[in-house]
Amino acid sequence: MQIGDLIRRAGRQYGAAPALVDGDRVLSFAEFDEQTDRLGTALLASGLEPGDRVAVVLPNGIDGVVVYYALAKAGLVRVPLNTRETAHEHAYKIDDSQARALVFAGDPPARTEIMITAAELPAMIATAPPGPCDERRDQDAPLRLAYTGGTTGKPKAVVLTTRSELAEVANFLVDLLPNLHPGSVMLHAAPITHGSGAFFLPHLVKGAPNVIVATFSPAAFLDAALRHRATSTFMVPTMIAMLLEEPATAAAVAAGDLALERLCYGGAPIATTVLQRGIDVLGPVFAQLYGQAEAPLAITCLQPWEHTPERLTSAGKPYTFVEVQVRDTAGRVLGTDEVGEILTRGPHTMSRYWRRPEATAETIEPDGWLHTGDIGRWDAEGYLHLLDRRHDVIISGGFNVYPREVEDALLSHPAVAQAAVVGIPDEKWGERVAAAVVVRSPADAAEIVAFCEGRLAGFKRPRAVEIWPELPTSPVGKSLRREVRDRMAGIPMTAATTATP
Repeated sequence: MQIGDLIRRAGRQYGAAPALVDGDRVLSFAEFDEQTDRLGTALLASGLEPGDRVAVVLPNGIDGVVVYYALAKAGLVRVPLNTRETAHEHAYKIDDSQARALVFAGDPPARTEIMITAAELPAMIATAPPGPCDERRDQDAPLRLAYTGGTTGKPKAVVLTTRSELAEVANFLVDLLPNLHPGSVMLHAAPITHGSGAFFLPHLVKGAPNVIVATFSPAAFLDAALRHRATSTFMVPTMIAMLLEEPATAAAVAAGDLALERLCYGGAPIATTVLQRGIDVLGPVFAQLYGQAEAPLAITCLQPWEHTPERLTSAGKPYTFVEVQVRDTAGRVLGTDEVGEILTRGPHTMSRYWRRPEATAETIEPDGWLHTGDIGRWDAEGYLHLLDRRHDVIISGGFNVYPREVEDALLSHPAVAQAAVVGIPDEKWGERVAAAVVVRSPADAAEIVAFCEGRLAGFKRPRAVEIWPELPTSPVGKSLRREVRDRMAGIPMTAATTATP
């Protein structure tokens, strides 16, 4: 089966019903099928050949989705680029992927052999001959290249295939969204280039419309959610916090106007205080997704009914068709409460890193097990708990300190809105714990340090705290601890300080 087969079948089954909604613009299932056929044909007529990479830099909207799935039908390889990234970052990925074409809005970040502007897309679709565009690619051939966040080095391109895409859809339909039907509505408020885009196909195949918000704000989200009676959405934690701070959110819930059944979240750690407040305001609608670019959004999930107070720090249980292990450095499979690296295996995982055979060999074992680089443990009930990234673990005086645990303690302070914990070189201890925080109300750094006493063991407590106006984050909302570490490397380790980077 090909991705185009799913689109074609949805076009036949659901016809004139709305498939995509973007403000006042609506595409039916049949129109979406036809437009992706025509654009796929036009792309091949432009000189592209199946297997060529095509970089896409378009804002959230219908055009981007049509381009993505026209590429799928044409046998071309999608390289989606987040519009929040810089032109320099885009240029690196365009060069690294060896893209032959670029589809873009605004100023092009780089030159490729074939350049297509967003303004040209309507004419390409209108003038292309009708009929199916149906380039059949091998199930294990590249379908899209997804770049890693680059939080520990240069971003790497993850090769995802038709097989992995279909497996991801199956994971969603079996475990995460088993009750989808034509009356369901997916609201895309986060970039479709990343997590939110994974929800498009599961809704499409079940006849449910996908509504797109161009740019997230609590007001824009609520307006679209109420107007379209959205039942599903995906957010990163910062978006959830912003939504909860909007007074109209609680008012909409109290009035019974919000129809959300699933608010899926992931992409970055979430403070338990924010999560509990979300449950209090929005009800039992939260579903946590743990995954990474190499295993998109599908390693474990924590279902809404599993969001009990004692499990809010858990990442949930493995999806039905996904295997998960925790191993020590010698490769021994660990049991309950033993800390080690998380590995996963399943048909949805990447086939390799693009043009990086050594990194591929380090990450994927011959039998398919993928090293996530994350540190975690199982609890007695079979729930996985994430402790941190392997490369972010702080070793102080011979003890392992997991930054996420320290960040959770800092975030329990009523004034702390965001926190990033890093290890700073120390002659005596090897590394000492330091933190940069963003506050929502006036607070003293020394007070925040003192707050951690009794909440964390001595070797885990931050020896320095800086109050910053904002933390550096990636375009998908992940804290860039590497940048925090670089900025904080010169601060004194004997006292709390207040600083503006």
